[in-house]
Amino acid sequence: MTQINARLPVAVTGATGAQGGATARALLRAGRPVRALTRAVGSPAARELAALGAELAYADFDDPASLTAALDGTGALFAMSTPFGTDLDTEIRQGTALLDAAAATDSVRHVVLTSASNADRSTGIPHFDSKQRIEEHLATLDLPWTVLGPAVFLDNYANDWTLQALREGVFLLPMPADTPIPVIAADTIGAFAAHVLAHPDGYTGRRIDIASQWRTGHQIAAAITAASGRPIRCEQVPLSVVETYSADLAAMFRYFQQVGLAIDTEALHAAHPTVDWRTAEAWAADQPWEL
Repeated sequence: MTQINARLPVAVTGATGAQGGATARALLRAGRPVRALTRAVGSPAARELAALGAELAYADFDDPASLTAALDGTGALFAMSTPFGTDLDTEIRQGTALLDAAAATDSVRHVVLTSASNADRSTGIPHFDSKQRIEEHLATLDLPWTVLGPAVFLDNYANDWTLQALREGVFLLPMPADTPIPVIAADTIGAFAAHVLAHPDGYTGRRIDIASQWRTGHQIAAAITAASGRPIRCEQVPLSVVETYSADLAAMFRYFQQVGLAIDTEALHAAHPTVDWRTAEAWAADQPWEL
């Protein structure tokens, strides 16, 4: 039986980013103390979390001593590896160092690790396979754990690369525009992680792929159109074009087209009715579109 001391803070990595920030805010809303781990303790995002009640702690994944100090006295850990685009050997090294530091504490009683949907299936997608290595390392440690595999991030559709095309009225997607893909918002990942940490006994040793819904490119473009007031159409980008920018990204979309992600959202939502499964339409309505 997992015994997390609810009076101890939950350590949250990536706290100044999308997933970690959403998790920190969900935990704070639930009344859980949070220690936000970041290299940028003076950043606006860190100060915003502090204003909400989070404790800030300096942590550098390449500095084991800083990880040990930051995790000391925490009761649980929300762990994530570095975002897509980082050198994969670095991601594996840093991710395993974080987990080793958590296992070495006397206080951490549960780790929630966010990975990627299907990352445990040797997909051949470089940034999925690196996460599989981290998952496998976590399973060797004497520490209760849960792995979450989020589907396609809706939040990526509001980044600079996508916004540039949206301002021209086009939603670019390296998929057929009428092929559904499972999507999820960072806020939903945070809500699910907070739910797991509130009920660790039911999730110890489990790996769960999560998504809010299946949506086509046409439907996502329609959601952005309705939210922004700007007509947007979906246009498929050939994988050969994506390959010139990133072989890793091209491998991911090739996998999506040829194999696909397998998430039964209906069963998932029925099993977790209290989680806020944010739809693409609701997510789009919350974005400050400047198109």
